[in-house]
Order: sequence, then C-alpha cells, then structure tokens
Amino acid sequence: MKYLVVVLVIVVVAWLLLRERKPDAPAARAPSPKAGPQSMVQCSHCGVHLPRNEALLDERGVYCSEAHRLAGPGAG
Repeated sequence: MKYLVVVLVIVVVAWLLLRERKPDAPAARAPSPKAGPQSMVQCSHCGVHLPRNEALLDERGVYCSEAHRLAGPGAG
C-alpha cells in the first residue's frame, strides 16, 4: 500500500510539471501581419459603404448585394 501512494504522488507531481511546461499555442505563434487599409466604395442603391473587394460591380454602379444590383441605382 505504501508503494501505491508513492507511485501516485510521483504521477501527480509529474503531471503537474508537464502541464505547466507546455506553452500556449496562440502565444507561441508570431502575430500575422495586418492587412493594409482597403479602399471603400458606396452602394449605388442604398448608400452603405463597404470594402471594394466585397462589392458587386456593374456597368450602372457599385452595389452591396445582388438584390441591390438587380434593383438598380437609387431605387430605394
């Protein structure tokens, strides 16, 4: 019985030491470079501003959604 307690204490101490030594995954990684500023455009239908890479371009203007592109400029 005495040996079982000793082995249990050794296992618990080893577990505590190993758990403390693991580095946190997010802290270990270098921060990713942030994207630079993006140009903003205004929806021709509703006037909302959105990044150019998310906008829908049409020969009549720039739109925030397919529904607004179909509705056309200033129809709201």
